[in-house]
Amino acid sequence: MSFLGRGSTPSGSVNPERIDMAMQELDMITDVFNKLVSSCHAKCIGTRYTEGDLNKGESVCIDRCVAKFFEVNKKVGEKLQGMGANAAASGGSFGSSL
Repeated sequence: MSFLGRGSTPSGSVNPERIDMAMQELDMITDVFNKLVSSCHAKCIGTRYTEGDLNKGESVCIDRCVAKFFEVNKKVGEKLQGMGANAAASGGSFGSSL
């Protein structure tokens, strides 16, 4: 079975539900990437470009910024999953505990 559902349907057509899910995931990943770039660029790279490449300080700053961004993103995701699991276990809705 392929990612988009080809081969799982007798007619060989693409599953539109899977296409929608893939598009939503792509939009979400693109949004995270754009936030990462804008945040780390604003923190680490000056507005005046004097060189064509990053200098050592900028490069180290970018590395740290990206690592911190993904660490926080991971922790937030884990917290939200835990909140969702707790809400499902108690029979409540996810949004009501926020």
